[in-house]
Amino acid sequence: MALEIDGKSYETDEEGYLANLSDWTPDLCNAMAHADGTDLSDNHWEVINFLREYYEEYQIAPAVRVLTKAIGKKLGKDKGNSKYLYELFPYGPAKQACKYAGLPKPTGCV
Repeated sequence: MALEIDGKSYETDEEGYLANLSDWTPDLCNAMAHADGTDLSDNHWEVINFLREYYEEYQIAPAVRVLTKAIGKKLGKDKGNSKYLYELFPYGPAKQACKYAGLPKPTGCV
């Protein structure tokens, strides 16, 4: 499958995750979110950038439990909880945020 943005085609899997992580750009991220009806706030970007850094360090997209714990450690307990993350990413914090961040689907996500 492919995602068309500004006349450029990006290869994706059947669920819309980028096939090539190096294709990711902030504009592509915004377009993916817009297609889902989401306007990205600074809070969204904080999680997306956290995920990209996490992936760079560990070479894995974290499942929601790991994501929640890791965000709590780095950004504080007020942001490291499921309620906060689900308010930002209602389709699943790990799944939806990883997709926007250009990362593979987290292991264990259905």
